[in-house]
Amino acid sequence: MTTTLVEVPSGSGPWRLARAELRRRTSVKVSLAVVALFLLMAAGAPLLSSLGGHAPDAFDKTAVDPYLGGRPLGPLGGISPRHWLGVEPVTGRDLFARVVHGAQVSLLIALTATAIVVAVGTAAGIAAGYFGGRTDAVLSRLMDLTMSFPSLIFMIAMLSVAKDVNRIVLMTAVIGLFGWPGIARVVRGQTLSLKHREYVDAARLAGAGPWRVLTRAVLPGVTGPVIAYTTLLVPGMIATEAALSYLGVGVRPPTPSWGQMIAESVAFYDTDPMYFVIPSTCLFLTVLAFTLLGDALRDVLDPRSARA
Repeated sequence: MTTTLVEVPSGSGPWRLARAELRRRTSVKVSLAVVALFLLMAAGAPLLSSLGGHAPDAFDKTAVDPYLGGRPLGPLGGISPRHWLGVEPVTGRDLFARVVHGAQVSLLIALTATAIVVAVGTAAGIAAGYFGGRTDAVLSRLMDLTMSFPSLIFMIAMLSVAKDVNRIVLMTAVIGLFGWPGIARVVRGQTLSLKHREYVDAARLAGAGPWRVLTRAVLPGVTGPVIAYTTLLVPGMIATEAALSYLGVGVRPPTPSWGQMIAESVAFYDTDPMYFVIPSTCLFLTVLAFTLLGDALRDVLDPRSARA
């Protein structure tokens, strides 16, 4: 197996080397294209559904056959110039409109929850690793306590008893509540290895306060592993949101999400398999793209964890 060498100008920093290595990988280019496609789909969901000519919650009884249990008219689940990805059985709601709006809901929850997890986990990990002592003990025990909870069961319980609340906000908060200890442990270990480096000691001796040392000397040193870990967090968050919606405790109809659509399609998989295939394919491609991108970033930005 031969290794392709990437020519990089002398004196290049680690970030420039990382970018050169990532540009060399075909899997990264494909993953970025898929991620960009779904992000644009989510951001432009209202525009895309208006271009398709259908709202995500608009019924179209003319697109289904009432004498065959509401089966979509036409081949492949009713795919036609009028309905680009077909329609839902029974209701006749446009599947393209629901898929793009489902992408908006699923990715909004996943990305916002990831941002919360990364912010809280990075802050807790740096504080525990840098200050040590009682601060480290308290934060480490809090990490252990949070990780010891059966998170999925607790999420289901919390979402089941909540009634008149914004489901998207609640799901984001609940998912973020249980995700931060993992990244906090990674950042804590990285901070422990950085806190006694020469440049950190020099900053302290120069009279810099703890905040300046943490933000100017320690935080840049943990940025690479945090970026790699963040990219690997996103597919897990997407899958968690889909699982909760699939179980019926996520977003409520008529608000669409991929997990909810997959759950509803199970009853029609034998008569209208496209209703199951389309949202499942979107979910699969998104999770796969983020996972491949995260693996590549981890290999390049945090090679020690890749070898572990």
